[in-house]
Amino acid sequence: MDNQAKITQAIDLALIRELYREHAGALRDVRERQRALRQRRPGMKTQLDDLEAEVTYLLLRYFRPAKVVEIGSLHGWSTCWILHALADNCQGRLITMDLVDTAAWTVPGPLAAGRWEFRRGDARTLTTDWVADLDYLFIDADHRARFARWYLGDVFPRLRPGTPVSVHDVFHRARPLPLTEGAEVLRWLESSRTRWFTLARAKAAGAAAELNALRRDLGLTAAVHTGRDNPMIYFKLP
Repeated sequence: MDNQAKITQAIDLALIRELYREHAGALRDVRERQRALRQRRPGMKTQLDDLEAEVTYLLLRYFRPAKVVEIGSLHGWSTCWILHALADNCQGRLITMDLVDTAAWTVPGPLAAGRWEFRRGDARTLTTDWVADLDYLFIDADHRARFARWYLGDVFPRLRPGTPVSVHDVFHRARPLPLTEGAEVLRWLESSRTRWFTLARAKAAGAAAELNALRRDLGLTAAVHTGRDNPMIYFKLP
């Protein structure tokens, strides 16, 4: 599929199922590498649950972005998943921003070399050169409404239509609490008539169960991460 077709391709369960089948072998290898990383760094906080981490990896394999921006990394668990996808694509670089630099010490050097830049600070006040030519945006930082209003109003309008976006911690429950990032993002998605996708148990238990059945068929069932909420949402900018 060419790049123009990918711009119009919806992020939905059908696409994710297709990507699981296409990249099952590579995904199996990345899961083992991530499991080994957790064993080497037992104090590492791992934010992404297995389904949302795997889907992030698969979407990055599909869209093949030249430039990914990650806002919020903590100990670098999500950073490693992103970097594995870029490494397996044999192209792309990642810019990560966070208030703390723990990820700079936990992300394996060989995985980071030549494809990762870490910037310590608040994404709202750091230089905004990262916005230019951005191909994939991953957000897992401040979960208050005012932070969401910043990127919805200041960042999204500067990105190309069709840019894929991932936002974490939206659906820990069926409906996000008021005055939270999740509530703001969902309000914006509804007002802009933008389709979104999730595998969160609290919101899309049926889709999660269907995908887990496929994962069992592909031999991808052994847990890497203990979390099961998978609260992330995925969408493409209108």
